[in-house]
Amino acid sequence: MNKDIDAIIFDLGGVLINIDYQLTEDAFVALGLSNFSEVYSQMQQSDLFDRYEKGKISSFHFINQLLDKLPKGTSANQVVHAWNKMLLDFPASRLEKLNDLKKHYRLFLLSNTNEIHIDAFRRIFSAAFGDAKIEDFFEQVYFSSEIGMRKPDAEVFEFVCNKNGLNPAKTMFIDDSPQHVEGAKSIGIEAVLLGKNQEVFSLPFFLA
Repeated sequence: MNKDIDAIIFDLGGVLINIDYQLTEDAFVALGLSNFSEVYSQMQQSDLFDRYEKGKISSFHFINQLLDKLPKGTSANQVVHAWNKMLLDFPASRLEKLNDLKKHYRLFLLSNTNEIHIDAFRRIFSAAFGDAKIEDFFEQVYFSSEIGMRKPDAEVFEFVCNKNGLNPAKTMFIDDSPQHVEGAKSIGIEAVLLGKNQEVFSLPFFLA
Protein backbone atom coordinates (compact mmCIF):
# COMPACT_ATOMS: atom_id res chain seq x y z
CA MET A 1 0.00 0.00 0.00
CA ASN A 2 1.27 3.47 -0.94
CA LYS A 3 0.92 5.73 2.10
CA ASP A 4 1.17 8.85 -0.09
CA ILE A 5 -2.11 7.97 -1.84
CA ASP A 6 -5.50 7.67 -0.11
CA ALA A 7 -7.82 7.48 -3.12
CA ILE A 8 -7.74 6.38 -6.75
CA ILE A 9 -10.07 7.74 -9.43
CA PHE A 10 -10.36 5.50 -12.48
CA ASP A 11 -11.54 6.32 -15.97
CA LEU A 12 -13.84 3.68 -17.48
CA GLY A 13 -13.41 3.37 -21.26
CA GLY A 14 -9.92 2.29 -22.31
CA VAL A 15 -8.88 1.76 -18.68
CA LEU A 16 -11.34 -0.73 -17.19
CA ILE A 17 -13.55 -1.64 -20.12
CA ASN A 18 -11.81 -2.31 -23.42
CA ILE A 19 -12.89 -0.01 -26.24
CA ASP A 20 -12.09 0.49 -29.91
CA TYR A 21 -13.14 3.84 -31.40
CA GLN A 22 -12.32 2.57 -34.88
CA LEU A 23 -15.17 0.05 -34.73
CA THR A 24 -17.70 2.85 -34.23
CA GLU A 25 -16.14 4.94 -37.01
CA ASP A 26 -16.23 1.94 -39.37
CA ALA A 27 -19.86 1.26 -38.48
CA PHE A 28 -20.91 4.85 -39.24
CA VAL A 29 -18.92 4.89 -42.48
CA ALA A 30 -20.73 1.68 -43.46
CA LEU A 31 -24.03 3.45 -42.79
CA GLY A 32 -23.00 6.29 -45.11
CA LEU A 33 -21.41 8.90 -42.80
CA SER A 34 -18.06 8.98 -44.59
CA ASN A 35 -16.64 11.93 -42.63
CA PHE A 36 -17.40 10.52 -39.18
CA SER A 37 -13.75 10.86 -38.16
CA GLU A 38 -14.03 14.62 -38.68
CA VAL A 39 -17.17 14.79 -36.57
CA TYR A 40 -15.92 12.70 -33.70
CA SER A 41 -12.56 11.69 -32.33
CA GLN A 42 -11.21 10.83 -28.91
CA MET A 43 -9.13 13.98 -28.78
CA GLN A 44 -11.63 16.54 -30.01
CA GLN A 45 -15.36 16.21 -30.31
CA SER A 46 -17.96 18.34 -32.01
CA ASP A 47 -20.40 20.32 -29.89
CA LEU A 48 -23.09 17.66 -30.44
CA PHE A 49 -21.04 15.00 -28.66
CA ASP A 50 -19.93 17.38 -25.91
CA ARG A 51 -23.51 18.35 -25.15
CA TYR A 52 -24.64 14.74 -25.17
CA GLU A 53 -21.83 13.70 -22.82
CA LYS A 54 -22.88 16.47 -20.42
CA GLY A 55 -26.52 15.37 -20.52
CA LYS A 56 -27.55 18.67 -22.11
CA ILE A 57 -29.47 16.93 -24.89
CA SER A 58 -31.54 13.76 -24.91
CA SER A 59 -30.65 10.48 -26.61
CA PHE A 60 -33.60 11.13 -28.94
CA HIS A 61 -32.10 14.47 -30.02
CA PHE A 62 -28.61 12.97 -30.36
CA ILE A 63 -29.85 10.10 -32.55
CA ASN A 64 -31.91 12.42 -34.73
CA GLN A 65 -28.97 14.77 -35.26
CA LEU A 66 -26.94 11.82 -36.55
CA LEU A 67 -29.84 10.55 -38.65
CA ASP A 68 -29.89 13.95 -40.36
CA LYS A 69 -26.34 13.27 -41.58
CA LEU A 70 -27.11 9.72 -42.73
CA PRO A 71 -28.89 8.40 -45.84
CA LYS A 72 -32.68 8.30 -45.76
CA GLY A 73 -33.97 5.00 -44.46
CA THR A 74 -31.32 4.63 -41.75
CA SER A 75 -33.03 3.60 -38.51
CA ALA A 76 -32.50 4.84 -34.96
CA ASN A 77 -31.55 1.27 -33.97
CA GLN A 78 -28.78 1.25 -36.58
CA VAL A 79 -27.41 4.50 -35.14
CA VAL A 80 -27.45 3.09 -31.58
CA HIS A 81 -25.81 -0.14 -32.72
CA ALA A 82 -23.05 1.78 -34.54
CA TRP A 83 -22.53 4.10 -31.57
CA ASN A 84 -22.14 1.13 -29.21
CA LYS A 85 -19.71 -0.76 -31.45
CA MET A 86 -16.71 0.74 -29.62
CA LEU A 87 -17.65 -0.95 -26.33
CA LEU A 88 -15.93 -4.31 -25.93
CA ASP A 89 -15.36 -6.42 -22.79
CA PHE A 90 -14.62 -5.84 -19.11
CA PRO A 91 -12.00 -8.42 -18.07
CA ALA A 92 -12.80 -10.25 -14.84
CA SER A 93 -9.17 -9.89 -13.71
CA ARG A 94 -9.68 -6.13 -13.41
CA LEU A 95 -12.68 -6.61 -11.13
CA GLU A 96 -10.66 -8.94 -8.92
CA LYS A 97 -7.94 -6.31 -8.64
CA LEU A 98 -10.50 -3.61 -7.78
CA ASN A 99 -11.83 -5.84 -5.00
CA ASP A 100 -8.32 -6.14 -3.57
CA LEU A 101 -7.65 -2.40 -3.88
CA LYS A 102 -10.87 -1.54 -2.02
CA LYS A 103 -9.27 -2.89 1.14
CA HIS A 104 -6.53 -0.25 1.01
CA TYR A 105 -7.80 2.76 -0.99
CA ARG A 106 -10.96 4.74 -1.56
CA LEU A 107 -11.95 3.98 -5.15
CA PHE A 108 -13.93 6.21 -7.51
CA LEU A 109 -14.99 6.04 -11.14
CA LEU A 110 -15.15 9.16 -13.33
CA SER A 111 -16.20 8.66 -16.94
CA ASN A 112 -17.11 10.91 -19.83
CA THR A 113 -20.04 8.90 -21.06
CA ASN A 114 -23.60 9.20 -22.26
CA GLU A 115 -26.96 7.57 -21.70
CA ILE A 116 -26.75 5.15 -24.64
CA HIS A 117 -23.28 3.95 -23.64
CA ILE A 118 -24.22 3.65 -19.96
CA ASP A 119 -27.13 1.38 -20.89
CA ALA A 120 -24.93 -0.69 -23.20
CA PHE A 121 -22.13 -0.94 -20.66
CA ARG A 122 -24.53 -2.13 -17.98
CA ARG A 123 -25.74 -4.88 -20.32
CA ILE A 124 -22.15 -5.95 -21.06
CA PHE A 125 -21.34 -5.95 -17.35
CA SER A 126 -24.47 -7.89 -16.41
CA ALA A 127 -23.88 -10.49 -19.14
CA ALA A 128 -20.35 -11.09 -17.81
CA PHE A 129 -20.89 -10.81 -14.05
CA GLY A 130 -24.55 -11.55 -13.37
CA ASP A 131 -26.03 -9.59 -10.48
CA ALA A 132 -22.87 -7.55 -9.83
CA LYS A 133 -22.99 -3.84 -10.63
CA ILE A 134 -20.11 -1.50 -11.35
CA GLU A 135 -21.17 0.54 -8.30
CA ASP A 136 -20.27 -2.45 -6.09
CA PHE A 137 -16.58 -1.83 -6.71
CA PHE A 138 -16.41 1.91 -6.04
CA GLU A 139 -17.31 4.31 -3.26
CA GLN A 140 -18.92 6.56 -5.89
CA VAL A 141 -19.44 6.35 -9.65
CA TYR A 142 -19.67 9.55 -11.69
CA PHE A 143 -20.86 9.66 -15.31
CA SER A 144 -20.51 13.01 -17.08
CA SER A 145 -24.02 12.89 -18.54
CA GLU A 146 -25.49 12.49 -15.05
CA ILE A 147 -23.49 15.26 -13.32
CA GLY A 148 -23.45 17.79 -16.19
CA MET A 149 -19.66 18.11 -16.23
CA ARG A 150 -16.96 16.34 -18.19
CA LYS A 151 -13.23 15.87 -18.29
CA PRO A 152 -10.85 17.62 -18.88
CA ASP A 153 -12.55 20.58 -17.19
CA ALA A 154 -11.05 21.33 -13.78
CA GLU A 155 -14.54 21.75 -12.31
CA VAL A 156 -15.32 18.03 -12.57
CA PHE A 157 -12.18 17.05 -10.67
CA GLU A 158 -12.88 19.73 -8.04
CA PHE A 159 -16.44 18.41 -7.79
CA VAL A 160 -15.32 14.83 -7.10
CA CYS A 161 -12.69 15.92 -4.57
CA ASN A 162 -14.97 18.35 -2.73
CA LYS A 163 -17.93 15.96 -2.70
CA ASN A 164 -15.85 13.23 -1.09
CA GLY A 165 -13.38 15.18 1.01
CA LEU A 166 -10.41 14.10 -1.09
CA ASN A 167 -7.02 15.77 -0.83
CA PRO A 168 -5.86 16.17 -4.47
CA ALA A 169 -2.24 15.68 -3.42
CA LYS A 170 -3.13 12.25 -1.99
CA THR A 171 -5.40 11.26 -4.87
CA MET A 172 -4.38 9.34 -7.99
CA PHE A 173 -6.26 9.61 -11.29
CA ILE A 174 -5.77 7.17 -14.19
CA ASP A 175 -6.99 7.90 -17.71
CA ASP A 176 -6.01 7.04 -21.28
CA SER A 177 -6.56 10.57 -22.69
CA PRO A 178 -3.72 13.08 -22.22
CA GLN A 179 -6.03 16.09 -22.00
CA HIS A 180 -7.93 14.48 -19.11
CA VAL A 181 -4.69 13.76 -17.26
CA GLU A 182 -3.67 17.41 -17.68
CA GLY A 183 -7.07 18.53 -16.38
CA ALA A 184 -6.59 16.49 -13.21
CA LYS A 185 -3.04 17.74 -12.74
CA SER A 186 -4.30 21.33 -12.96
CA ILE A 187 -5.88 20.96 -9.50
CA GLY A 188 -2.96 19.06 -7.98
CA ILE A 189 -4.09 15.45 -8.49
CA GLU A 190 -1.40 12.83 -9.08
CA ALA A 191 -2.54 11.91 -12.59
CA VAL A 192 -1.20 9.05 -14.70
CA LEU A 193 -1.62 8.55 -18.44
CA LEU A 194 -2.28 4.94 -19.43
CA GLY A 195 -0.49 4.11 -22.66
CA LYS A 196 -2.20 2.59 -25.68
CA ASN A 197 -2.67 -1.16 -25.15
CA GLN A 198 -1.16 -0.88 -21.66
CA GLU A 199 -2.86 -2.90 -18.93
CA VAL A 200 -3.92 -0.58 -16.11
CA PHE A 201 -2.79 -2.91 -13.35
CA SER A 202 0.66 -3.24 -14.91
CA LEU A 203 1.39 0.38 -13.97
CA PRO A 204 4.37 0.62 -11.57
CA PHE A 205 2.10 1.89 -8.78
CA PHE A 206 0.23 -1.42 -8.67
CA LEU A 207 3.34 -3.57 -8.94
CA ALA A 208 5.25 -1.91 -6.11
